[in-house]
Amino acid sequence: MSNYDNTNSGVLFTNDQKGNEKAPNYKGKINVGGKDYDLAAWVREGKNGKFLSVKVSEPYKKDSELPPMPKAKSQDLPF
Repeated sequence: MSNYDNTNSGVLFTNDQKGNEKAPNYKGKINVGGKDYDLAAWVREGKNGKFLSVKVSEPYKKDSELPPMPKAKSQDLPF
């Protein structure tokens, strides 16, 4: 097991599953203040040349990771 501290650092990888033109060119993870986030970057062209546009977001949760929806009781229904 490594003793590497990845706090306040991140990594980007080439997005090899790019399905459409709006998908990011790079995807990865970043840790800020001990909390993990998803990281995405797009290669853009500006008046001064190419640059990276970056977006940080809460980690994506699959439906199986989400808490179950509470079931409505019949008396809660308005009809």
